[in-house]
Amino acid sequence: MAFSLRPDRVFASYREVTPELLHRRGIQLVLCDLDYTLAPKRVKVPDQDVRNWIADLADVGITVMVVSNNRNPARVAAFCEPLGILYEGHAGKPGTGGYCRAMERCGIDAAHTAALGDKLLTDMLAANRAGVWALMVEPLGGPVGPWNHFLHLLQRPFKALRKEK
Repeated sequence: MAFSLRPDRVFASYREVTPELLHRRGIQLVLCDLDYTLAPKRVKVPDQDVRNWIADLADVGITVMVVSNNRNPARVAAFCEPLGILYEGHAGKPGTGGYCRAMERCGIDAAHTAALGDKLLTDMLAANRAGVWALMVEPLGGPVGPWNHFLHLLQRPFKALRKEK
């Protein structure tokens, strides 16, 4: 288990994480954070862009599953059910339990899994500890509130040091 905050790659949005990119890496499973990764926190249901992205991944055999620290299971369920995708709530990131349970549920190992999220201290740390490909996105809707602005300022140097350029 590596203790690293560095993402492998950084993207402006989940939309830049293409089926071709994932397929070339042998990725079969993408574990996505929900809030600020797939949608701003205030957005309760998936938009057409998310639906299209998940469908495009499914077309090449890549499964998407939401792994969220969200304490509100109704919020995660309401987002995932229209998409027809599984989710793992109360994931406990930066612990690896949520990622490990998700991979086990899907029958896919860490070597064929990517994690997609917007926060270093939860998503990227958990991804690196779990041994999956750590993909970071800028927060959708931007950081909200002074604490999130501060956290995102702290993340800049680590994003600049990403493993793959």
